[in-house]
Amino acid sequence: MLQTLSVRTSSRTEFLDLTSPVQEVVHQSGVSVGLCHLFVPHTTAAVTINENADPSVKADILMVLGRLVSDREKYRHLEGNAPAHVKASLIGAALTVPVSGGRLVLGTWQGIFFCEFDGPRSRRMHVKVVAA
Repeated sequence: MLQTLSVRTSSRTEFLDLTSPVQEVVHQSGVSVGLCHLFVPHTTAAVTINENADPSVKADILMVLGRLVSDREKYRHLEGNAPAHVKASLIGAALTVPVSGGRLVLGTWQGIFFCEFDGPRSRRMHVKVVAA
């Protein structure tokens, strides 16, 4: 069954740690061994895995993305959020995480992050857990 997590962002750009809510979906699924598929159905948001122990990592990634994708370019997309589309494409809209023993198989310092590039907004992330 596909589950949808509601995400409320509070800044123009931010990373929200959704590891615990995703793990709860895995737990509710009853799947012991399988895969957890994550999908963000937005063109100005993304999902990634990175360090969730030190909050400065999130800030550093957002800083570098801001430098790589300037908001000062002469974009043809005139809604004012062209940089958000580019950042979302660079990070990606989907992930797959292994499940073993009913738990997400993540490294010690890894977490799952919803990446907002055009907030604040109400967003969604779809989660599908399948047995292997």
